[in-house]
Amino acid sequence: MPRKVIVDCDMGTDDVVALCMLLFDDRYEVLAITATEGCVGADQANENLQAVLTLLDPDRYPRVGLATPNENAPAVDSRFLYGDDGLGNANFEVSVPQNARSAEKLIVDTVRSNPDEVSILCLGPLTNVARAFRRDPQLPAMVDKLVMTGGSLNASGNITACAEFNFYFDPEGAREVLQSRAAKMLLPLEVTSEVKFDLGILGDMPKGGSRVGDLLGRIMPYTIRACRQQLGLEQVILNDAVGALSFLEPQLFEFESIGADVEVDGTLTRGVLVLDRRFRPECRGNVNIATSVRETAGQYITDQLTMAGQKSR
Repeated sequence: MPRKVIVDCDMGTDDVVALCMLLFDDRYEVLAITATEGCVGADQANENLQAVLTLLDPDRYPRVGLATPNENAPAVDSRFLYGDDGLGNANFEVSVPQNARSAEKLIVDTVRSNPDEVSILCLGPLTNVARAFRRDPQLPAMVDKLVMTGGSLNASGNITACAEFNFYFDPEGAREVLQSRAAKMLLPLEVTSEVKFDLGILGDMPKGGSRVGDLLGRIMPYTIRACRQQLGLEQVILNDAVGALSFLEPQLFEFESIGADVEVDGTLTRGVLVLDRRFRPECRGNVNIATSVRETAGQYITDQLTMAGQKSR
């Protein structure tokens, strides 16, 4: 029987790669995809989600949960890396269903309908999950597993000097989720960044003629160029694809149970993941954090996309 999962994501390029990996894998049933603010605003995230699902047209069509604005979010600008629309300026035209549920309500309803059977894969800021847990305080204990990308093991950031983007964007939400009773796995920046692809990655992805290949061929070139031109990198990092891989193939990662919290008030340290390794009773681990990943992880990702391409012809 396929394992049930909700995917919560902020609908940038690497989120789409992750969705391609998941939607065509028969081992898993994506019950719902929920959009959240992050690398793009709420309205754009909703448009991107609807466009991607329409273009991929998976056999098992998940329900859609819409993002709503986070009033406490900082002003961030990811356009230099992902384009104005978050998808390499593909500018897909799509209409968003007006009767779709909010993301947090869909998370609550889906988990409540399948207690102890649904995992949640969070690839963006944790706003939606935190709201769902506030809405239904019993929900964390009903989640099978909560897998997140976010934070940094060594306070070395990618949005500020010391903070990772997802936790910086909504540190209050991240803190609430880390402190919840859910069984949690965290993929920090150092581990997701360990998996790198050279700038010829498109040659290893599905070719045109499949829905997955056509979509990735439209959105990936912008990010590949931006990594070289804007960041001076000769490699591409797809953090959310690695997050999806940790859900699909957890044996490729080493995990350690650590007491974790998030700084929410610091002027210079907003969103910093704080790890407590002291040998004291009150410092017990509350989240399993990935500390390393096998060198073969990149090949697993390209193999997963090849499979998705074959199934989406």
